[in-house]
Amino acid sequence: MDLKRVRTWRWAVPVAALLAGLLFATSANTSHGVDLRVIGHDDGVSFAERQQRTVIEQTRQLADLQKQVQAATSKAARTDSRVAGARDAAAAVTDDAGMSPMSGPAVTVTLNDAPPLPGAQKGSVPPDYLVVHQQDVQAVVNALWAGGAEAMTLQGQRVISTSAVRCVGNTLLLHGVVYSPPYVVSAIGDTGDLLAALAAAPDIIIYKQYVQAYHLGYDVTTKANVTMPAYTGGVALAYASALETPSAANSTSNPPARTPSAPATAPAGSAGSTP
Repeated sequence: MDLKRVRTWRWAVPVAALLAGLLFATSANTSHGVDLRVIGHDDGVSFAERQQRTVIEQTRQLADLQKQVQAATSKAARTDSRVAGARDAAAAVTDDAGMSPMSGPAVTVTLNDAPPLPGAQKGSVPPDYLVVHQQDVQAVVNALWAGGAEAMTLQGQRVISTSAVRCVGNTLLLHGVVYSPPYVVSAIGDTGDLLAALAAAPDIIIYKQYVQAYHLGYDVTTKANVTMPAYTGGVALAYASALETPSAANSTSNPPARTPSAPATAPAGSAGSTP
């Protein structure tokens, strides 16, 4: 046996073991006991969940601070006419701005994804046909506002003029909180006008064709009296700015309607009736 080769291995093995131990120790210290994974979809979901918990906690803190401000201004208003005048001016627009609770007759619209297709039909229908999209929720919200809604909630949260209805994947993002279907939109107002606005909205007419073809959820109910909470979030626009010229306003396009504008021929046995 080659003595030189034996001596080489005699030194190489301990050195390799030492380096491996150092690597393991460094990894454990860096991860602080947490599994180190390649950043991917799971990490994105975890990040969204962490952010949602932060939003919920900060919303609670905001509500507590607003109560403190309310108490302080109420006390100051008794001795300072300027504070009293500012409170009166704010109170005059509180209802229109959605900053106070409101009660009245309401229309509620529930949108939901289609149920799973039978095994024989899987793959025959594009997945996008079977889920509720951002434009579907927005179509309901817009129709209810057009029908004279005096107050509105989405997933129980008060919706105001600066609220943005956005979808992230197959979930809805509203005021920093993520929701999964079904999506529930309620509006207080003249129920006859609200129902008529829903029936006449072109995008909702198209959506109801998908309801009939693929069993997407669309349910409309009315109640004689509903109480909606006040909006408690911020009202400042962080990313919006005024349009400088009329031409810029004309170039703004509406969100695309559900594509295609009408469903393809439904697979055999999938047809249903529009609710």
